[in-house]
Amino acid sequence: MTIRLYDTSARQIRDFTPLVPGCVSIYLCGATVQAAPHIGHVRSYLNFDIARRWFTYRGLDVTFIRNVTDIDDKIIGKSGEQGRPWWSIGYENERAFNDGYNALGCLPPTYEPRATGHVPEMIEMMRGLIERGHAYEADGSVYFDVRSFPGYLELSNQNIDDLRQPDEGVSGKRDPRDFAMWKASKPGEPDWETPWGRGRPGWHLECSAMAHKYLGSAFDIHGGGLDLIFPHHENEIAQAKAYGDEFAKYWMHNAWVTLSGEKMSKSLGNSVLVSEMLKVWRPIVLRYYLGTPHYRSMIEYSVESLREAESGFARIEGFIQRVIEKAGGSVEPAAEVPPAFAEAMDDDLGVPQALAIIHTTVRQGNSALAADDKDAAIARLSEVRAMLGVLGLDPLDPHWAGETDRGEDLHGAVDTLVRLVLEQRESARARKDWATADAIRDQLQQSGLVIEDSPTGPRWTLGPR
Repeated sequence: MTIRLYDTSARQIRDFTPLVPGCVSIYLCGATVQAAPHIGHVRSYLNFDIARRWFTYRGLDVTFIRNVTDIDDKIIGKSGEQGRPWWSIGYENERAFNDGYNALGCLPPTYEPRATGHVPEMIEMMRGLIERGHAYEADGSVYFDVRSFPGYLELSNQNIDDLRQPDEGVSGKRDPRDFAMWKASKPGEPDWETPWGRGRPGWHLECSAMAHKYLGSAFDIHGGGLDLIFPHHENEIAQAKAYGDEFAKYWMHNAWVTLSGEKMSKSLGNSVLVSEMLKVWRPIVLRYYLGTPHYRSMIEYSVESLREAESGFARIEGFIQRVIEKAGGSVEPAAEVPPAFAEAMDDDLGVPQALAIIHTTVRQGNSALAADDKDAAIARLSEVRAMLGVLGLDPLDPHWAGETDRGEDLHGAVDTLVRLVLEQRESARARKDWATADAIRDQLQQSGLVIEDSPTGPRWTLGPR
């Protein structure tokens, strides 16, 4: 067994060999909590949740760090706009992010450090970088000297002479390309005491310091969205390696969710909030939609593509339900996934190819049901559950227990009404009044219900939107 991953720094797929045999250490850049999450935000953690599950399936012990950036320029700006404390905005949105992760079945991280809880570690790193000649203080701020680090920009493959850093609203740089590690205090802004005066952290310093604290000087995988490669990840590397850390051995970056060809973002005003999406779509369907494309492929958001995902997952759920009825009880997941599924997942987490194996197995199971081959149908369901479990999509998993499209109370009321109508249809069929029976079925289907005749009687489900 060899897992292979696309390493952004190497620009190729590499065999994954963990630093510590049998263990995997992952640092994922988490939320900057200035606003509630859109589906582009949760896609990143969802992709790495699937990676984590696959590592675990392969017998590796995973340490997963996902930070929270709870102080930065955007949060301070929101505080001024809303007339609320910065920490109130941060905490409210941090909870919204966690609610979204939990709703989509993401496993909690091993640790979830907040930036504001690690100022001492940041001070220690800045002190070491200043002593080594890689950083300097100016007007109460601390800057990293990018020309002091020869490996700067190797991740993004840029030329330093062509580089322009974003305007950070600070002064005193020796070179305009130097970036702020610490920003001097301004009136009305939160600040902390340091040997260079009061101020607050720079965005890049936070992650370098927290990765060092929780994973040590070297770890296996650093992850995040494509938009973080520069400047954030480049600056993290410069700080950490100049400090003396080996830092990340592999770099993994997930692609975006786009809308009309543009990256989904708050600043563009094209966000689709998770909280609003969950009012319309089942969480497990949203996970299927966001989690089944390859993590390095863009997802162009549309209602039509969500409907297609809903229909695709409904075919899987329908098969599961039919086999459970045929078996007369629960069917446990297989101990191992099929070899073709494992091969796809080992190859840079090839979820689309793995999903194709799931749908092929479902078709085989449906053929077994049609042939009244109970044992074969149960065997295929056992395999399907094992594969879905790796993707966090097994509808029989306790996490999804009780999940319904419209709520338990509404489902029960609709079930009672539909069964009354189905009894009328059965009566029409019994007296061979086929026209009335077909008319009842057609009216139910026009209402969004799918009626299926089974050996145990008619069964209804909600059709796709």
